[in-house]
Amino acid sequence: MFGAVSASASAPAAETRAAVTADASDRNLQQSTHLTVEAATKAAQATLQAAEKENQRVTVAVVDRDGNTIVTLRGDGAGPQSYESAERKAYTAVSWNAPTSELVKRLEQAPNLKDIPGTLFLAGGAPVTAGGAPIAGIGVAGAPSGALDEKFAQAGVAALGR
Repeated sequence: MFGAVSASASAPAAETRAAVTADASDRNLQQSTHLTVEAATKAAQATLQAAEKENQRVTVAVVDRDGNTIVTLRGDGAGPQSYESAERKAYTAVSWNAPTSELVKRLEQAPNLKDIPGTLFLAGGAPVTAGGAPIAGIGVAGAPSGALDEKFAQAGVAALGR
């Protein structure tokens, strides 16, 4: 069966405009800060450049506050496991607003933290904050140590401040 559907992108009716205006001032709404795709890409590229300077082959992932991937860049020669690991480290860092190297230490008191889906408690993730609140996470995987992964992730965070 074939048919035609008509749609209009004209301005909303006055009632709809009034409803939108009323909702915008509603105290039940909350604003949040998010990285743009441009900012996430800038951070990811700075991260890859830091790794390349040390001849490391890594993958970098940048996720938003909700853990959704904004951008992932897999460097030339990065291992196949690095893609998912980078995303999970980024998600873990933004979820707890802490570098993943610090979170690894928390496993001693609460070993069941590692069972939370989507997380990875290995060094290499760094949160991005605005006003002290987490707005994104950068995760890096593929270097021979988590300390190097995290160093590169911090380079991405620093690039956002420039």
